[in-house]
Amino acid sequence: MKIRNYILIASLLILNINCNNLDNKNSNQKKIPIILDTDANNELDDQHAIAYMLFSQNIFDIRAITVNETYSGGELKNHVDEATRIVNLCGYENRIKIIPGASGNFNEISKNINEKEFDGNKAVNFIIETAEKMKNEKLILIPIGKLTNISLALHKKPEIAKKIKVIWLGSNWPKPGEYNLKNDPSSINTILENPEVEFEIVTVRYGETSGTDAVKISVDEIKRKMIGLGPKIKKSVVGRHGGKFNNFGDYSIELFVKYGHDTRPLFDLCALSILKNPNWAEKKTISKVSFDGENWTLNGKKDRKITFWENFKRKEIIDDFIKTIKRSETIN
Repeated sequence: MKIRNYILIASLLILNINCNNLDNKNSNQKKIPIILDTDANNELDDQHAIAYMLFSQNIFDIRAITVNETYSGGELKNHVDEATRIVNLCGYENRIKIIPGASGNFNEISKNINEKEFDGNKAVNFIIETAEKMKNEKLILIPIGKLTNISLALHKKPEIAKKIKVIWLGSNWPKPGEYNLKNDPSSINTILENPEVEFEIVTVRYGETSGTDAVKISVDEIKRKMIGLGPKIKKSVVGRHGGKFNNFGDYSIELFVKYGHDTRPLFDLCALSILKNPNWAEKKTISKVSFDGENWTLNGKKDRKITFWENFKRKEIIDDFIKTIKRSETIN
């Protein structure tokens, strides 16, 4: 019996050393500089992506959250308010910049891009200024809504192309449609046709198992796993649908219940998850990709390559999301 106890104690010590080594490795790893660009008030996946990013600051060096307006989320103020609500609810009030961006589309706004103030100027100028400061690494831009803010930044200051990498949650490629794309189809070609911009697309593919639409979670699972989860804040936050909340987990349940469906994909998590672990999806690099305003074609430049992400590992992504929220209770 004593020998078994010694073996058990030794095993636990080794496990503890390995865990500490893993934590030290993560703490010593160079953080990824990112800006998350969101239409935060649209449905519920943006909120979960924001929380996932905030609680993954061992991985991400968050420069700001920029915001844009999309057609089912109300006016720009609603999107800014929801982004602010999530930041505060996660315990980061006044610690993360939240910058309003574009309400209109690229074609409308680009005509006025050289004016002192234009639709989206604060977010666009911040993206440019942050990119210009990058030295030996690229600024990672994670748009999980329309591409307007980023395309305007590139249009105004093409020189930043070599200093950024864009990872966009959008499109049903190679099929047409998808919410983020349809919100501003005029915005994609500024990025798509610029060979100096690294451009990766995290596919959606409604109704298919190969896109982020397959990374679904049920209301019942959210209720079981998210109740009371996340750091507890002293000052309650009023939710989008009313009510007061003191942790992200309870607000997550509220969002899912109010959404009114048994399951819901957490599309936007996937754009962040592949930065945390590229093995949680598969990628394809395609040349000559082009977009004619409605459909994808292969009529573009031969030397222009775009990376598409597909076949996401649902379990690993969802499990990491839950684990990250749990871990935040002790490190926030």
